[in-house]
Amino acid sequence: MTRDPRLPVVIVAGLHSDARKEVVDRLLRAVPGSVALHHDLTGAPDGTVRRLVRDASGPLSDDGTPLVDDCACCALREDLVPELERLAGAGTTRLAVVELWDSVEPKTMAEVVAAHAGDHLTLTNVITAVDPALVLPYLGNGDDLADVGLAAAPTDRRTVGDTFARQLEYAPVLALVGREEADDEDRALLAQLHPTARRVAADSGELAEAAFAGPAGFDVEAAAAAQHPACALLPQDADDAGVTTLVWHRRRPFHPERLYAALEDLCCAAARSRGRFWLADRPDTLLAWDAAGGALCVESAGPWLASLPDAAWELVPPMRRAAAALDWHPEHGDCCQHLVFTSPGLDRDGLERLLESCLLTDEEYASGPDGWRHLPAAFDALLDAA
Repeated sequence: MTRDPRLPVVIVAGLHSDARKEVVDRLLRAVPGSVALHHDLTGAPDGTVRRLVRDASGPLSDDGTPLVDDCACCALREDLVPELERLAGAGTTRLAVVELWDSVEPKTMAEVVAAHAGDHLTLTNVITAVDPALVLPYLGNGDDLADVGLAAAPTDRRTVGDTFARQLEYAPVLALVGREEADDEDRALLAQLHPTARRVAADSGELAEAAFAGPAGFDVEAAAAAQHPACALLPQDADDAGVTTLVWHRRRPFHPERLYAALEDLCCAAARSRGRFWLADRPDTLLAWDAAGGALCVESAGPWLASLPDAAWELVPPMRRAAAALDWHPEHGDCCQHLVFTSPGLDRDGLERLLESCLLTDEEYASGPDGWRHLPAAFDALLDAA
């Protein structure tokens, strides 16, 4: 078999910085000829980003690169690919390990590397390093990244909880460290948050194997589709070691005013909740629900397929068309409520009652879409400002 001449690149992400560094160190020792690249954004407020390159023996270079448009992540994007191409051109590196800075999300960097892969680079996998004992504290942390010194730009409004959730749920591989401090609840929470992930111990031989994945490499389009609210691979109902996942699926739309009034209770009901939902006064709009750490993000994710003319379906990605077909309703098409709540100590019955109370009543439902549009537009300020 002819060896692929391209340089394999694996991305290692994670807000658990000690876990991330341990995973990178273990990869460098396990794969001879591997090199790690890390852009430290700590100095971004002063106008520079520090680029560190090292192998198993220690540092190879330590340089600064200027900010781009006052954005540390932009500087990272501009600097990362040329540095990877330099390593590929030298021909001495067997594996390039891109260690992301704490709050940088792997989706963005994976798409940057994949877009510039060409004849020189191939993105083999994305790994998020996790200490299972820290999953709940980080997921429940509603602090703004800016308040804890982890914002990637002056305009960064993300929180610790939602950033960690996306890092965790995007990666197909979770590398686990510090497992002796984790209990059954920690492990159950991790398993229910991302049930399809491959979980490998950082100190096992599986880690190096996972870094190289398969010959086809990492598919960024499939990974993005798996996160899209319309066709996300959401967790299933589960109950283990005191951790519960509730999958709530209904066909009737929400009353906008009653749902808006319940938002605080709903987003605080679980450590993590996400999915898609349907408002009666916006019957054509697919809305995304994303909550962690007591903070909720609600935004439009485009139209429901049921609202599109037949000719427009050809422009829709195949995975979304397939997901809609599997859950198609004869009257409402793909319009639905599909929300998933995961948490230790989840009040399943109370949560279901609250959600049910936010749906249209029989009388409201009978008025049909023309009547629904005249309901109080409680979400206008929230959605139109997004």
